[in-house]
Amino acid sequence: MNSYGVVFRVSLFGESHGTAIGVIIDGCPPGIALKPDDFMADLKRRQSGSRGTTKRKEADLPEMLSGVFNGLTTGAPVTLITRNSDKISSDYDEFKQVPRPGHADFVSQVKYSGFSDMRGSGHFSGRITWGLVAAGVIAKKIAGSAEISAKLISAGGSDDIEKAVNEAIASNDTIGGIIECRIINPPLAIGEPFFYSFESAVSHIIFSIPAIKGIEFGAGFAAAKMRGSQHNDPFINSDGKTATNNAGGINGGITNGNEILFRTVVKPTSSTGVDQTTFDFKKGKMTTLKVKGRHDTCIALRMPVIVEAATAIAMADLIMIDRGIHNR
Repeated sequence: MNSYGVVFRVSLFGESHGTAIGVIIDGCPPGIALKPDDFMADLKRRQSGSRGTTKRKEADLPEMLSGVFNGLTTGAPVTLITRNSDKISSDYDEFKQVPRPGHADFVSQVKYSGFSDMRGSGHFSGRITWGLVAAGVIAKKIAGSAEISAKLISAGGSDDIEKAVNEAIASNDTIGGIIECRIINPPLAIGEPFFYSFESAVSHIIFSIPAIKGIEFGAGFAAAKMRGSQHNDPFINSDGKTATNNAGGINGGITNGNEILFRTVVKPTSSTGVDQTTFDFKKGKMTTLKVKGRHDTCIALRMPVIVEAATAIAMADLIMIDRGIHNR
């Protein structure tokens, strides 16, 4: 499935080396001011260019094909695309025969009977997250006063991110990282138990981002070491403010008005410059694979804005569900 959401529904389409990639946002409320320039700040944050990111350069300029008239959303589906131009598809020719470890090359060929687009990882590429970031710009407008911010807090197991990236570059290898996301002034009491609780809605879309391998809210896995009396967050005023925030701003799957906090794990980029011994499916024997092409040393460097966007999309959907129930 390539869609997410119940009311605010986001559908991604396109391939990394295809003509264009894009997103359709169904259920977008009418009357939201929207112009192409609104997208550029977040789209630029997602782009490559800094040390440790891919040398592939795309303009990422958004084209609005539907759902906007006279600078305002109409209530019809909003369709956004961007054109692909910087493509070197020949780098991927051998991966049908020798699928890259850690990538979707093998499983996509099996699932789609050999018809999946292998160029640049096709529809499984991190490039497809352009659509998430674009949809997130609209979702942030729906989220109102909530301030969503994510940052990379460690890479390669180190708090010294620059040093870790430089060491990975020097070794021709790749590293992952941990991203922390905070939501200040979140809407109170959104989240639908059981299967669309705030945590499950956010986790669902966060795990849809390529390379994500884990998530924890509040104290997270450290909660397993705590007593209930330590983990509980005592209320300290009539607004619901709590003395601690081990729950990460969520009780019973519903936001409690305190800051929402979660962390997510990004694996090392699968395309590493280190030679790997793997299986040649055509020759039926082991071989040495040297991955060519342009790849990120640390894909986590470009992830914070994608995590923000995904979080905003989940929040927008939950807010609109809540309005439908409570007519707020």
